[in-house]
Amino acid sequence: MDHDPGGPPPQLAQLVTALTGLRDALAPARLPLPLPDAEHLRRRARTTTDQLDDYVLPRLATLDAPLLAVVGGSTGAGKSTLVSSLVGRVVSAPGVIRPTTRAPVLVHHPDDAAWFVDDRILPGLARTTGMTTQPGSLQLVAEPALPAGLALLDAPDIDSVVEENRLLAAQLLAAADLWLFATSAARYADAVPWEYLHAAVRRSAAVAVVLGRVPPAAMREVPPHLGQLMEERGLGESPLFAVPETTTDERGLLPEAAVAPIRSWLAELAADGRRRTAVVRRTLGGAIAQITRDAPAVAQAVEDQVAAVVQLRDDADRPYAEAVRRVSVQTADGTLLRGEVLERWHDFVGTGEFFRAFERRLGWLRDRLVAAVTGRPRGADEVRLAVGSGLETLLVEEGEAAAERAEASWQADPVGRALLERTGADLRRPSPGFPAAVARTIRDWQGDVLDLVSDEGMGRRSRARALAFGVNGAGVALMIVVFAQTGGLVGAEIGVAGGTAVLAQRVLEAVFGDEAVRRLARRAKELLDGDVEVLMSVELARFHQVLAAEQVEPGQADRIRRAVAEVQRWTAELELEPAPADEPALAPGEAAPALDRPAPAALDRAADDRPVAGRETGTGAPTSGDGAQER
Repeated sequence: MDHDPGGPPPQLAQLVTALTGLRDALAPARLPLPLPDAEHLRRRARTTTDQLDDYVLPRLATLDAPLLAVVGGSTGAGKSTLVSSLVGRVVSAPGVIRPTTRAPVLVHHPDDAAWFVDDRILPGLARTTGMTTQPGSLQLVAEPALPAGLALLDAPDIDSVVEENRLLAAQLLAAADLWLFATSAARYADAVPWEYLHAAVRRSAAVAVVLGRVPPAAMREVPPHLGQLMEERGLGESPLFAVPETTTDERGLLPEAAVAPIRSWLAELAADGRRRTAVVRRTLGGAIAQITRDAPAVAQAVEDQVAAVVQLRDDADRPYAEAVRRVSVQTADGTLLRGEVLERWHDFVGTGEFFRAFERRLGWLRDRLVAAVTGRPRGADEVRLAVGSGLETLLVEEGEAAAERAEASWQADPVGRALLERTGADLRRPSPGFPAAVARTIRDWQGDVLDLVSDEGMGRRSRARALAFGVNGAGVALMIVVFAQTGGLVGAEIGVAGGTAVLAQRVLEAVFGDEAVRRLARRAKELLDGDVEVLMSVELARFHQVLAAEQVEPGQADRIRRAVAEVQRWTAELELEPAPADEPALAPGEAAPALDRPAPAALDRAADDRPVAGRETGTGAPTSGDGAQER
């Protein structure tokens, strides 16, 4: 990260732009479908964007800002007492009744006030300079006794029974340049603190541990044991300060001797610009590295969500596509030329003037059809109604079957089942308006058929009068032709329904000619198939709407991956990586870019009440009182 001291390197602006792009790509990642690990990855995406907003982007924009040390830890670890004792006056009141919901307190030198009064860091917290317990606030305390270049932030309990406190504690720790992690001799092995410490290890955050309330008799056992745990779990380079159990003064502060090593260490860190920069570099580089490791998992989760949506959409599409196909087949294979349709058609052509005209020689029919068909052929309306009734039964049955099959497919899928429960809609049955939509579709199609024969006749003057008086008859004849296009009839039906279909075609050929009849039948069938497809698509849209409401965006995964690649590019350009562990940054009196790793012997010497390189032990008069170090 070396550059001209006269200004920031140009790559820094590119990195900020890349990280902003990554944040914008991650923010909409809702992951709403209940897939395995979806909830965990939702939290990861939210945590990542919060870290970018609360720490990474603000810190990159103000690399020379004071070092922010967040004091975090478990309930009763003495965090508030520790902060006040380090400052020398009560600035953060301990919580006597737990859990205590309160605003976090940030203590800074008066000369550093400008760095914290605005929303440079933790933009979601409102600033106040007075005592407050209002949630969502950040209490700012200016304290001349605190070294310039250093700020202390007292965070809520990480294991609070109040979820709001736990979430705020995690947010504040993620915004820290340095974690000053407070625990006690009674609780240092608890699982919750170690979860947070593991998170610090994963992102190479700078951490120092303060072990408080250590009984005198345990000073030779507890600190070394905690040091061993830290060594085993990746925190062997982190300083450990052991504070013996002791009384507090009338102000509730720890004795000077108990906190002097911690205060001196922090003062040295604040005064040394190189060490301060090294700590920022370590935590910042580690945070960015962790973000680029976590973001691809979110991208994969988005892809899994998209795949689940595609699968559910296909599961719904197939039954409706099959319904459209079945209707298309059954409206062309003679299926509808049965029952009432066949009977009404037979009555129409077998007993009326229309049939007697057809019994004459076909050539004679071409010349005399106008005289034979004068007025409206009897029975045409009955045929049309029978055709409509048959079509309606077919469409309603196929729509019901499609809805049932689609809903059953979703019920068989855990994600689909969860969506059905969430929406509360009854998708197993067609929509309440489906029967009316079916009737409207049929009426529209029959109207289109009549328009076809009417338009065809308008171009043929010799038949104009016949069409003017017999559009209904020609229309129902065309419907009969459409319903028998594939010749699917078998057995005795060929002689009855099939024969009448041939009759209808011959009549139309006599009026329009062979080619025109084929064209009209093809067009009428296309119109019917198209109308049925629209009808079924409206029903299918109910399933699609359920999926659309989940707002799973297909291109989001690619945007996240591209943004990660861009961040990695500029991170490499700036060489902004966590510093190697053999270059200590937090060891007292040294200026180096990483945390120090104490020699094993330091743990044995911790009970001697003497400062140790990397492992500091504060001293004070022992006491058995439980109230000495409340928060």
